[in-house]
Amino acid sequence: MHKRLSIVAPGPDGDQPLFVDPTTKLTTFIVNGEIYNHQALREKYNIVSPNKSDCQVIGHLYEQMGPEFVRVLDGMFAYVIEDKRDGTICAGRDHMGKIPCYIAHGKDGSVWFSSEMKTLVDDPGIARYEIFPPGHYYVRKAGEKEGKFTRWYDPEWVTNTEYIPTRKADLAVLRETVVEAVKNRLMADVPYAVLLSGGLDSSLITSIAVRHKAQMLNTFGASEPVHSFSIGIKGAPDLVAARKVADALGTVHHEVYFTPEEALDALPDVVYHLETFEQVRASVPMYLLARRIKSEGFKMLLSGEGADELFGGYLYFHKAPSKEEFHKECARKTTRLHQWDVLRANKSTMAWGIEVSISQSPHSSD
Repeated sequence: MHKRLSIVAPGPDGDQPLFVDPTTKLTTFIVNGEIYNHQALREKYNIVSPNKSDCQVIGHLYEQMGPEFVRVLDGMFAYVIEDKRDGTICAGRDHMGKIPCYIAHGKDGSVWFSSEMKTLVDDPGIARYEIFPPGHYYVRKAGEKEGKFTRWYDPEWVTNTEYIPTRKADLAVLRETVVEAVKNRLMADVPYAVLLSGGLDSSLITSIAVRHKAQMLNTFGASEPVHSFSIGIKGAPDLVAARKVADALGTVHHEVYFTPEEALDALPDVVYHLETFEQVRASVPMYLLARRIKSEGFKMLLSGEGADELFGGYLYFHKAPSKEEFHKECARKTTRLHQWDVLRANKSTMAWGIEVSISQSPHSSD
């Protein structure tokens, strides 16, 4: 079962399942997410298809390159491919696990994939299920009882817990990487907005979006101002900070307020959608905010999840005993984002049919 959100190419092109050749349907695939470099991939690999969905490139790349094609993707995604030519099943997940994905093994030898655990838990035909690991792809060939996971996202800071980088930070490269990541995520054929808390990460993303939106050729409403949203209890410092940033940048700013009673009332629904008791406190306001944003007609959001983990922004990082331990803690937290902040951002908003686009690039790994 697939429910399409329709962010890019919202017409019938993007309806799933997708096929490399819709006549033979020999390579069939479904994708959850966004492929930001799909146009560049079409040109580089000579992908000719009347289907203009960004996800369409996945099947064509698989036929050209096999499972290793995932290394050329820039995006957030989870996909499953059925290759009827030889009976192969191939699945993969983005480098940080921005898109949720779970894998289950049936008692009859079948393999199942889902973006939610709740679809797997109570099925009597399932023997076991687990998180599909980020930065991996899975292949099961015809006749095999078990498939095999392969790590495709393999920078040393991920694969070696003792690794300490020696290269000095290049701030110019860092700036360019962040700007390009945000610009890539302005790819949308539907109205979108920015989550603005008033902190450094969300303020930077909002600033980049405001500065570059009018120049983008693949963004909805390029000539219109950026809308920003913040939430809190009335009088909260974050609301004050967000308003200052919004005024300075000239966004159309929306403040959303909630009461403690509203937060408590939302708890059961929040836990149901999160499928975990982690991150519940931070998820409640995001869930309430997403409800308001959906009512305003927006389907996609820019957000800065992961910045504190990448750059050691939490207060306790100030107590790091050494720069080596500082790095190790950043790496530990970043590689677990799929169970914490990224999971919270995705599921709190997707509960209302909104996609959060998180600005991390897989091609900037050291």
